[in-house]
Amino acid sequence: MKNSISYVAIIIVNWNGTDDTINCLSSLKKLEKSNISLKIYVIDNGSNDRRIDTMIDQFPDVFFIQNKKNEGFTGGNNRGIRQAMRDGAEYVWLLNNDTIVDSFSLKALLDVFSDSSIGIASSKIYFMNGREFHYERYQDGDRGRVLWYAGGMIDWDHVNGFHRGVDEVDHGKYDAICDIDFATGCSMMIRTSCFDDVGLFDERYFAYVEDMDFSLRMKQQGWRVVYVPKSIVWHKNAGSTDRPGNPFHQYYFTRNRLLFGYSYTSARTKFALVKEAIRMMRFGSFSQKRAIIDAACRRFGNRYSWKKA
Repeated sequence: MKNSISYVAIIIVNWNGTDDTINCLSSLKKLEKSNISLKIYVIDNGSNDRRIDTMIDQFPDVFFIQNKKNEGFTGGNNRGIRQAMRDGAEYVWLLNNDTIVDSFSLKALLDVFSDSSIGIASSKIYFMNGREFHYERYQDGDRGRVLWYAGGMIDWDHVNGFHRGVDEVDHGKYDAICDIDFATGCSMMIRTSCFDDVGLFDERYFAYVEDMDFSLRMKQQGWRVVYVPKSIVWHKNAGSTDRPGNPFHQYYFTRNRLLFGYSYTSARTKFALVKEAIRMMRFGSFSQKRAIIDAACRRFGNRYSWKKA
């Protein structure tokens, strides 16, 4: 790999997040990319932000694709992936628009693909300074080094994905490359030949849990999914949809977790999910109750109207 050119596409989905996307694109200019042919795609999901044209003018080397409507994380990335593959990309790096990348983050991900068994590689991701879940818990010198993700694991008993190291200050505990249950869509590099085996993202999910589904399908086809700690990214965390826990998050996490659970778990676990859903119908929020009804009625895709404040 070091002696030949690798063709990489970076794909960023934007939805009313122009400032975040501009900051992300600016950080990409500093990437170490020797022996890499790089093309950047921004997929705009029907934003109503009039500054899109300004962003296009500011980054003339970026390939912009504008969707007429919001096609979600899944549909937006799928459109970018299709275009990148038509353009000959060997690897696609999916990045959230509310991220800032370290200059070595691309090279570190790409290097692990010298192992032909690896299909997906994911970065070490910190909370962006000031965006920590528990901001007051940390010293000034620790902020910016608080982990958001150091590899994804799945708790199959409760059908929940969780991030290793989340909320911990990074002291080197997660500095080894290792196999993981799932890569986060926040920063995920994929070998494009894998799409022939597994297809693209399942657009029923629209947003959230789709990375777990895609990673699991990859592993079922024999591909390895790995965490790469030398690839470092900072994440604003829910930059496009406000803070976690809002109705948008509640709806999609609740609905998509049921879709995922019913796709992959045992009969016993499915029964436990039904009992949990019944309890949530009594005591949950309006968005959770609506999510359960939609899941039961097999209503997936973009089903929740929400506007960023």
